[in-house]
Amino acid sequence: MTNITQAPCGITEVSAHPAFIFAYSLVFLISLVLNSITMRVYFCSNQRVQSSIMVYMKNLAAADFFLCLCLPLRIANSITQSITIRNIYCSFGATAFYINMYASIFFMDIIAVNRYLKIVRSLETRALQTVRTAQHISIGIWICLLAMSSVYLILFLQTSWSHDKKLVENSCESLHSHKLSVVNKIIHCVSFVVFIFVLMSLVFLYWKTLQKIRQAQMSTQTVFSSHKLNKSKCNMLVLVVVFCVCFVPYHLVRLPYVFSSDCTFNILKELTILLSVLNVCFDPLIYFIFCKTFRDQLRKKDVQRSSEDQTGTE
Repeated sequence: MTNITQAPCGITEVSAHPAFIFAYSLVFLISLVLNSITMRVYFCSNQRVQSSIMVYMKNLAAADFFLCLCLPLRIANSITQSITIRNIYCSFGATAFYINMYASIFFMDIIAVNRYLKIVRSLETRALQTVRTAQHISIGIWICLLAMSSVYLILFLQTSWSHDKKLVENSCESLHSHKLSVVNKIIHCVSFVVFIFVLMSLVFLYWKTLQKIRQAQMSTQTVFSSHKLNKSKCNMLVLVVVFCVCFVPYHLVRLPYVFSSDCTFNILKELTILLSVLNVCFDPLIYFIFCKTFRDQLRKKDVQRSSEDQTGTE
């Protein structure tokens, strides 16, 4: 009978490789600094929420910050053989990790929808661009993500919490009961379908927005209007590029990894997860580009810091 503690492909685990540990640690440190600044600007200032885009940006910032906080537990799971750490990560840590990853995916798409409505259909959809509507949509996204992930978490705690201290393989799949394994595959399939829908909608929105901007540029002669339209086009392009670079590779590998025991997919899975985590470093760029309030608050804090430094030197 095959020993279930044997590691795949003759190695302990791909994620335990020093290169991955170093990369995750570096991403964690950089993203912690960037997202701490973002959280301070968004949540520790006296600004009022004046637009729907700011509501979505705040939720995206929160998702990125909490995803960043999940990384130390993922690193600890990779470098230790502690079954306690593994149980905690594979139940609470992995659940939180994927909740916040998909929250980032959804809010990036909602931001693209918001930009599309504002540029292409600003008059017909004014009611959808209110702060109250944005708050309701945001709450709905978090509730849906929590509901789906709670199925996995509850089932893991009921059937898969392991007390086997001799377990060598540090993948969460090695702990899954048969029932949880089936549920996990179903969740992966549903998530893949949802992601494809989000990706197609994002590309469609960029294409329609680009068409509208080109039509507007042909009908306007002012330099200011042309510059503003070009800026909107570049903003949407940045959003689409960051989304595709970070999330598309992982979802291309995800289902083959779940339904195959090939070592190649295990390596690709770890590489693409690392790529998806880079999103928490790229998103502060999106905040700066898309949200004028964020830029203003950041400049305001820089001015305040400069004035305090000058006062201190006098």
